[in-house]
Amino acid sequence: MRGSALVRIGAVLLLAAPAAEGGDWPEFRGPDGQGHSVESGLPAEWSEDRNVEWKAPVPGRGWSTPVVVDGRIWLTTGTAEGGGVLRLLAFDADSGQETLNVEVFRTEDEDSPNPKNSLASPTPIVDGDRVYVHFGAYGTAAVSTAGEVLWTARFPYVTQHGYGGSPILYDDLLILNGDGYDVAFVLALDTRTGEVRWKADREEPVSQAYSTPLAISVDGQDQIISVAAFRASAHDPATGAELWRVRYGRGFSNVPRPVYGNGLVFIATGFQTPSMLAVRADGSGDVTDTHVAWTLRRGAPHTPSPLLVGSELYMVSDYGVLTCIDAESGEVHWQHRIGGNYSASPVFADGRIYLQSEEGKTTVIAPGTTYSELAVNQLDGSTLASMAVADGSFFLRTESHLYRITESDAQ
Repeated sequence: MRGSALVRIGAVLLLAAPAAEGGDWPEFRGPDGQGHSVESGLPAEWSEDRNVEWKAPVPGRGWSTPVVVDGRIWLTTGTAEGGGVLRLLAFDADSGQETLNVEVFRTEDEDSPNPKNSLASPTPIVDGDRVYVHFGAYGTAAVSTAGEVLWTARFPYVTQHGYGGSPILYDDLLILNGDGYDVAFVLALDTRTGEVRWKADREEPVSQAYSTPLAISVDGQDQIISVAAFRASAHDPATGAELWRVRYGRGFSNVPRPVYGNGLVFIATGFQTPSMLAVRADGSGDVTDTHVAWTLRRGAPHTPSPLLVGSELYMVSDYGVLTCIDAESGEVHWQHRIGGNYSASPVFADGRIYLQSEEGKTTVIAPGTTYSELAVNQLDGSTLASMAVADGSFFLRTESHLYRITESDAQ
């Protein structure tokens, strides 16, 4: 039962959905949904001519994160063919060779209205012999690993900047956010058929958001944390019933995925008034006045998700200011400008924190209450997609290529 499979990393207790084999990275932000990897022997340094095992061209344009399961890498992309063609791609992890290219949907749009977005920004999720792909209101589908489209579903809503939030799995449900400025909802689909099992409509007012839900367990009760414009809410994963909600005024266009640990959910409130909230997850009803442990208004990200490592919370702003916070108290340990612009979410792997800028730079630091920079690495091309960590390697997607980065014994 996937929904009750628990993963513990440090003091973090959360639901792993789907359960992943060692070395796999099956969804956005990895097997725990929070950017943690158990891989070891990973490189701290790389460049175009160092520790690149292979570099493969990727057709079309998309910013979905690579997902890696059983030696195959999965991506989505959009190609302009008299409109947009939304595709699922697979690559062989050993060689980088493209092994599958499947058309899933077509749209009249040839690209996203926002230059930082794409027609294929939500990350697919792999479970057994199925890959679930989501393209926002363009459609959601289940595709077999052999390339057969098994079912499709569409749920229209309107946004200004395209689509971004990824789906998650809980037991036999595929759960996703649909946050438009016309309608907004949390939705659970039957993974076998694509039929709606439950739908929770947002209360007014609604507005666009692009976040990915997170499944957690609190005192034996499973919760789906869903971040939206003006509010975030926790839902019963079996029924969609709202368990609690927290309001944050004018925040909208939320992108970061929440993280959870030490009894707290960490939520980025979006544009206009960006803040980071720490919310105790054991409440009921409206917990705005009772369960907000702390609020930080300086340096909060608009796009990258935060990263929790032990008792420290790390967040990088879109403009390259990295902040380390005591997760329980909200006290800022340090802030450091690492430079560049940021959309990708950071990763904790092999005892290090990796942060990718949009300009192809990855800054590597040691976790801790003082800033300690270990390396700065540069690749060609822009990198808005978050990295994947699997099979002793990093898998990085640029605007035109997919890389496998592996520590070379010869160096």
